Amino acid sequence: MVTLLGAADIRELATRLDVTPTKKLGQNFVTDPNTIRRIVSAAKLGEAESVVEIGPGLGSLTLGLLEVAASVVSVEIDTKMAAALEQTIAERAPGKAFTLVTADALAIDSLPQSPTALVANLPYNISVPVLLHFLETFGSIKKGLVLVQAEVAHRLAAQPGSKVYGAPSVKLAWYVTSNLAGNVSRSIFWPVPNVDSALVFFDRHASPLGDEALRKSVFAVIDGAFSQRRKTLRQALAEWAGSAANAEQILTKAGVSPQSRGEQLGIEEFIAIARANV
Repeated sequence: MVTLLGAADIRELATRLDVTPTKKLGQNFVTDPNTIRRIVSAAKLGEAESVVEIGPGLGSLTLGLLEVAASVVSVEIDTKMAAALEQTIAERAPGKAFTLVTADALAIDSLPQSPTALVANLPYNISVPVLLHFLETFGSIKKGLVLVQAEVAHRLAAQPGSKVYGAPSVKLAWYVTSNLAGNVSRSIFWPVPNVDSALVFFDRHASPLGDEALRKSVFAVIDGAFSQRRKTLRQALAEWAGSAANAEQILTKAGVSPQSRGEQLGIEEFIAIARANV
């Protein structure tokens, strides 16, 4: 039996630990058990799932994951909260398979076990870099769900042609297909953030789109294309290609109009441009 944390439990824990959520670490704790169960349900976890969670904080989502998954590994950078998390899990989810890793999620390159899913309430300030880092580092992650700032969620799940489609959208598409999975009211967070939040669900592609060398080449093209998104690709990729003339030649070879813009292209077109640069 797992006992989830309510708002009073979270505030009591924070008071006992002398923890004040900080904007620097992007800490906003989910205080509503029903919302926790909705988030976990949206992650579509199987009973055999090995889940990695980033930034567990006081353990609200961790406990919700332990209700469903076979095991959970949580990565927490805040040593004060990490010190209390294991006790919280032992008291409220006795006998469940839980492992705590105290580390910077952006620097981590190994875990005690290979995760099959990633579920996290990601700190607003590092949500995109940390998600991409984990998908790159842990190929065993096949699916996942992240709770992020609504603006970030819409960018991550955006499709070509959308006003919010950009580098994060395309880079995420290298690894997975993604879609919005619902909104989360700001009122269930403590402290209450001044932005809305939303869920993004993702599924890794059945087969990789390419090897690591190609990924780096593709990401370089993406960065160039969106560094000056109002310019045509002929101009935006001039620095990457060495000149606008070279960029035009590469784009033509890839079957992409030199007059198009990055926001119009899907991941396959960016791959074609990287492959044409040989």
